[in-house]
Amino acid sequence: MPASAAPLAALSTALVAAALVTAPAASAPPPQRAAAVASAAGPAAAGPALEPAAAGPAAAGWAWPLAPAPAVLRGYDEVQRYAAGHRGVDLAAGPGQAVLAPAAGVVAFAGPVAGRGVVVLEHAGGLRSTYEPALATLPVGARARRGEAFAVLTAGQHCGQRPCLHLGLRRGADHLDPLAALAPAGPPVLLPLGRAG
Repeated sequence: MPASAAPLAALSTALVAAALVTAPAASAPPPQRAAAVASAAGPAAAGPALEPAAAGPAAAGWAWPLAPAPAVLRGYDEVQRYAAGHRGVDLAAGPGQAVLAPAAGVVAFAGPVAGRGVVVLEHAGGLRSTYEPALATLPVGARARRGEAFAVLTAGQHCGQRPCLHLGLRRGADHLDPLAALAPAGPPVLLPLGRAG
């Protein structure tokens, strides 16, 4: 291969790899791809994976808990159990904004925890999603359909001065990355590279 073709081949390989990680695949739902990427990064980087057989609605891709799909202000930290780290994702939102069920679930808990309002939904496959700061609009024990409002965001200091919704996801004692369960916002778009002068 000529020397001038080597950078182009490397760029092509990188673009194909990025497309495999971010593009919807007919044979693999988002959680499987996320687990495959995490396991390819090595056992230290791979936390508990969302397995389709146990994930229930996550295997089909959960809906965003805010509409429209929000900006992610802070992501999930892959850390060992009991280690310090950010066990969820922070999503840009405003006080009073409706919080929507990302998948069908039952309101399992609604009340204050450490001075913040917290709402917990239980989903199929032993998954529990958590939301804070939030105030439930459905009572404990009520069912919420995918996309149905079940809470509202309240004022809180989780993200400092900027309002946000903290979304957590657990299976048993294991924390999971909520972004791995969410449906992708859309296919990736490749933009042309600029030309040199």
